[in-house]
Amino acid sequence: MPTPTGWQRSRTTSRQRASHRSPGRPVRIPKQDVGERPFIVIWEATQACPLACLHCRASARPDRDRAELNTDEATALLAQVAEFGRPAPLFVITGGDPFQRPDLELLVRRGTEFGLPVSVSPSGTPTLTRPALAALHAAGARAVSLSLDAATAAGHDGFRGVPGVWDLTMQAWRDAVDLGLKVQINSTVTRNSVHDLPELAAQVRAYGALLWSVFLLVPTGRGQGLRSLDATQTEDVLNVLYDLGESIAVKTTEAHHFRRVCLQREALARRGDDHVRSLGLGRLYQQLRDDLDSRGLTGTADRVRRAPLRVSAGNGFAFVSHRGDVHPSGFLPVSAGNVRQRSLRDIYRDSTLFTALRDPDRLGGRCGACEFRTACGGSRARAYAVTGDIWAEDPSCSYRPDSFPHPTELSFPGER
Repeated sequence: MPTPTGWQRSRTTSRQRASHRSPGRPVRIPKQDVGERPFIVIWEATQACPLACLHCRASARPDRDRAELNTDEATALLAQVAEFGRPAPLFVITGGDPFQRPDLELLVRRGTEFGLPVSVSPSGTPTLTRPALAALHAAGARAVSLSLDAATAAGHDGFRGVPGVWDLTMQAWRDAVDLGLKVQINSTVTRNSVHDLPELAAQVRAYGALLWSVFLLVPTGRGQGLRSLDATQTEDVLNVLYDLGESIAVKTTEAHHFRRVCLQREALARRGDDHVRSLGLGRLYQQLRDDLDSRGLTGTADRVRRAPLRVSAGNGFAFVSHRGDVHPSGFLPVSAGNVRQRSLRDIYRDSTLFTALRDPDRLGGRCGACEFRTACGGSRARAYAVTGDIWAEDPSCSYRPDSFPHPTELSFPGER
């Protein structure tokens, strides 16, 4: 009898893997009341960046904007984040390239003094050196997130618009791990790069990372010129990422329906059902699974699966622009106020936009009719970018409400 291919194994071992599923619920909810305090705040410290990334939501520029928050205003923002109380929100300094600000180390130190868990998301530029990373670590930074958008130097440098970015990023990855910084790797998926996912996953496993964040493109900024996955391809990719959870800590960005996939897959695993047939997965899933299986990245069940967190735009998440405007997401360019005029705490808790985003009854289309709407809710940023309507259905989702064959097996987050 011939040895089964990885594709065949993925169809025949669901009963075996059911015994390895993560304890607890397949979707986590934050411990804090996300109506009162966000789980995470991201601050765009600057839009200055020497790169020309094809997907850049900020359409970054070479020079700093004179209207950026200055050092004192940035310190005031840190104090505002600390005002949310405990547990303090995660605070991420991003850009542009944060290293374009000469006060970056000072601000990391001040944020740490305020009791904030501070992370930095630098660009792969010549400023990303071991001494610079060491200085961030000494100032109190807990982690850095680095972008890797292709499995080869040519592919990544082409995506970032500047040669040499791959080499700088890979060296920074090694240096950060060596210095004791936690590392998150971020990868943007497009139709052109989707087949790089298995090799990227292998690199994440080999080099070591706290988390691999896979970002599904939102067509905003320069990203409007890229080819997004269609809804069927997205479904295949999200199921592959679920499979990878056996060997890599993986999360998604702007793919809230990954939470729906996790709920479905856990329910099917409890029944011992074939997820490929039950969910109608397609050719892309087969191709990616075969590649992952050949690398020994699936079927291992050698780690506890990381359940996704129920956090989304305005609902546990806030983004502050370089000028102080407060958005529900960096990919949703609708402002609810400015920290120069009103405190972040008041904007987050009481603004019309943020409170509305925490109401699932506002959702329209398939998202509004979906039984998974409280767990998922769809990407409001993508809905807005594609349709101009924040409440529209997420066009990257192919799920039809009430089509899951075993609704009584589902366990929704927040239920008791």
